[in-house]
Amino acid sequence: MGQDILFEFIGTAILILFGAGVCANVNLKKTLGNKSGWVVIAFGWGFAVFVAAFISSPYSGGHLNPAVTVGLAIAGTFKGSVIGYIVAQMLGAIVGAAIVYLMYKPHFDAEENPDAKLGTFCTGPAIKNWFSNFFSEVVGTFILVFGILYAAGAEIAGPLPVAILIVAIGMSLGGTTGYAINPARDLGPRIAHAILPIKGKRDSNWGYAWLPVVAPLCGGALAALSYLALNN
Repeated sequence: MGQDILFEFIGTAILILFGAGVCANVNLKKTLGNKSGWVVIAFGWGFAVFVAAFISSPYSGGHLNPAVTVGLAIAGTFKGSVIGYIVAQMLGAIVGAAIVYLMYKPHFDAEENPDAKLGTFCTGPAIKNWFSNFFSEVVGTFILVFGILYAAGAEIAGPLPVAILIVAIGMSLGGTTGYAINPARDLGPRIAHAILPIKGKRDSNWGYAWLPVVAPLCGGALAALSYLALNN
């Protein structure tokens, strides 16, 4: 395993540790952050991206997201192993989610709502509408990857502008589907939810699971193609 792939694994595990961690802190019964709300979640995910990217960027570029990896590869700014990165991101996401479960296990045990438990791990639509939900994830991921491609050439390049972008997406665009905008962020923890011995859990909503994988990949690819069209 190359150092770059190792740090994609580490970085994605850290991303989910903080990201799913803030969801657990807000959603689960008897936590000190219970019911602290959407603003806390949005900033928690933004800070999660900052910390994970700050640690992993010097070694792997800090993609932490298959949609970013695919988008950068299409744009020609990434020459590494796309498959290797995606496998590392998925495994890192599963491990990060498992650590969150172990940390918050007494609160998972105390929580009676199985939907709240599932929501700690993965996303779901506020109103189920396949077209609208798909479009929401495409738009959110398009903005993310498009912003990353331009931030890379800007004087403010680095984890901070991407973290701010994540907060902005969450605040403005995230209320429809929970803004997965990252196949590993959603599918990895969803797999963890399915295999972990969580007390009183429901099914892992596999009927919806394809959407936060496919739509972000489409959004990332469209962002890269738009970037190429505007800069060639």
